[in-house]
Amino acid sequence: MIVLFVVVAAVLTSLGTQFMRKVALRFNIADHPNERRINMQPVPRAGGLSVAVVFTLVGGALILLAPQLQISPGSGAERLTDQGAAALLGGTLIAGVIGFIDDRFDLRARWQILGQLLISLIPIAFGLRILFVSNPFGAGVLLFPDAVALGVTIFWTLGMQNSMNFIDGLDGLSGGISLFAAVTLGVIALPTSPLLAALSFTLAGALAGFLRFNFYPASIYMGTSGILAVAYALAVLALLGTAKVAAALLILGVPIIDALFVIVGRIAAGRSPYTPDESHIHRRLLSYGFSHRGSVLVLYALTAALSILALLLTGSATLYAFVGLLVVLGGVVAYLSRATERTSK
Repeated sequence: MIVLFVVVAAVLTSLGTQFMRKVALRFNIADHPNERRINMQPVPRAGGLSVAVVFTLVGGALILLAPQLQISPGSGAERLTDQGAAALLGGTLIAGVIGFIDDRFDLRARWQILGQLLISLIPIAFGLRILFVSNPFGAGVLLFPDAVALGVTIFWTLGMQNSMNFIDGLDGLSGGISLFAAVTLGVIALPTSPLLAALSFTLAGALAGFLRFNFYPASIYMGTSGILAVAYALAVLALLGTAKVAAALLILGVPIIDALFVIVGRIAAGRSPYTPDESHIHRRLLSYGFSHRGSVLVLYALTAALSILALLLTGSATLYAFVGLLVVLGGVVAYLSRATERTSK
């Protein structure tokens, strides 16, 4: 039955994406070529809104039918509560709508940031918190005071949105990475909360239906609507239950670390973190000589490896792995940067 919901989500998203493409063409909602983009002609965007809407509808049906289908919500700390489900599905839809407003009207940066902040408050409104992290220096966990838990939760949701936004620079890249993350979070949740796992797989199905049109060469882009909605959904899926935030941190290590390097580099250079440049890892792969499709597949492979690692590791080992990835990716970025400079000379 879970597989059936996944297939339905994929089919409906495929149909919804075609509808959104017609809407985008009708109202000129498109990414036009400029210094920030690699497309050489206008490409419709806002296709990700279909992912948000279908995930909300199919996920809602899954929750309503779960008792009849004997899909357990889990027990104890792993139980998917009504509040948690509302935060996940309702927040995803709200994020998609806020993103669509940006897609339609090309909002200024201050309004985009305000929208992201509002989205980051949704989990808080439903009582979700990051209450602890695995102790990297020994056994057990480190508990957060209430004020710190609030700040960390907002930072996690806001950071996820920006990470996925920054990595959305090649056809199919952000959608594919998100699909890997959704599947892996579902596998992690399956033994303790089958319903939460089913929702994760449903999100993966919706993303698969969208990727049919988004993989290179893309006929439609995810847009801000899809980026904010999918990033929010992944952030909340990691919040629900226990010990999933560290796993998500590792699974999504590529976009998270890429955003960290880019933001720090731009600030160090005295520029705005949102100033366009060639410092993203996917841009460096292109400059090094990888094709568009090849660059995406390399980052897919890295994300798949990190997903497997997240399934094998637990507790503080996951945090150590993330730190190791930070060092390795830093070295790779530095090497690609020097190699590109030598080639250009």
